[in-house]
Amino acid sequence: MALTLSEFFFNVPIYSPIHIKDEDEKVFMQIIDKTVSTDFDGYNPFTKVDSTFRVTTDLIPNSSSTFKKSGGIETVRINCKRSDMTFWYFILWDAENKILTKIGQYPSIADFHIYEIKQYSKLLPQEKLKEFTRAIGLAANGVGIGSFVYLRRIFEHLISEAFDSAKSEDKINEADYQKARMDEKIVLLEDYLPSFLVENRAMYSILSLGIHELDEKTCLAHFDTLRVAIEIILDEKLDEYRKKLKIENAKKKLTQLKSEIKK
Repeated sequence: MALTLSEFFFNVPIYSPIHIKDEDEKVFMQIIDKTVSTDFDGYNPFTKVDSTFRVTTDLIPNSSSTFKKSGGIETVRINCKRSDMTFWYFILWDAENKILTKIGQYPSIADFHIYEIKQYSKLLPQEKLKEFTRAIGLAANGVGIGSFVYLRRIFEHLISEAFDSAKSEDKINEADYQKARMDEKIVLLEDYLPSFLVENRAMYSILSLGIHELDEKTCLAHFDTLRVAIEIILDEKLDEYRKKLKIENAKKKLTQLKSEIKK
């Protein structure tokens, strides 16, 4: 997948090396060349609104050319055009191997993404919401294995919650459930789980593999995919929750209307 400005500034964790391929050359120059004024869309976590950002850098044409050939450390900024706020980034360019790495930034990757998970406060207990936040924060700071631990806890919570619902309706044999492997548990609970989770139940094996066998670099490389997958599962549950609320409110209002008409 080709690199984009929004991906680089908002999603790529610090200390995660990016190999700049031929198709990434345009974006790379937009990052380091002061004469290239480039706008892109993103979210400002401080003003809590979507905005347009512009890339700025201290590198003038000659110095950007030297930097591209020789490498080094430089400062890059993006400016929020709605609020005039400036976000700071520090980049390391290994010219010989064509590796670009963010070595620091403010605000953090976590700041950009944590706002997204607040919408799940109706679905997740406060403790689990904090664990999701920790997963994002750890990944943003280059801790891949630890971030997988917290994502797996969220996944396990969703399964446990589905089991409690099935058990309360006497729709599952607890003995069968307790002795089953995770993928088998998911099949047993498929009527109580989001379809995306059921269809992609191998996620749990991947998360477990990350904790026990994969290294930090590999976990970080795949964190965003798994985070988004968890969010899709929660989005499905959130849609169901909102639909349920809408139906309940409609029923309540129709009952009131019926009562008023009778009068």
